[in-house]
Amino acid sequence: METSMNKDKGQVLNLDGGAYDTANGSSDSLQNRQGYPVWLATFVDIYQRLGTDNLQLLLQVYAPNVHFQDPLHVIEGRKQLLEYFDAMYTNLSHCRFTIDDVIYNDQEAAIYWHMNFIHSSLNNGKAIEVQGHTRLRADGDKVSYHRDYLDAGAMLYEHIPVLGRLVKMVKNRAGQ
Repeated sequence: METSMNKDKGQVLNLDGGAYDTANGSSDSLQNRQGYPVWLATFVDIYQRLGTDNLQLLLQVYAPNVHFQDPLHVIEGRKQLLEYFDAMYTNLSHCRFTIDDVIYNDQEAAIYWHMNFIHSSLNNGKAIEVQGHTRLRADGDKVSYHRDYLDAGAMLYEHIPVLGRLVKMVKNRAGQ
């Protein structure tokens, strides 16, 4: 299988489904994205639009038997995944994913991203930015495997009073 790499850094998909190239301010439609499989274009588009009021969009992305894993959870099945997202997004006042790079072939992809979010109980209600990447596998036109790799300390633990100071201290000592 031939593997392609998206060379456009810093793309953000608009709500209308087009891509906005932050480097030169131009837009293009998902259909014009050279070689993107439909399942991948759908995944990226929906994640750019995802919020508490439209979580049902995930039904367009995930297979009924999806395996989802992040540093804090392992989830089997689309119903359980929707419940997880509902609980997670309900506690956020803001969440935005920006796709930095995509490496893909017909049925697999690695997506490099950064997430900016606000949770009232973390970081004194100020924005938190976390970088990560996601490995995806598709079965037909739906994602059947989703695994997120990110620093859970940077996302969560460092922003909890008292515990945050301990996590930062451990990270600093580990780096010496």
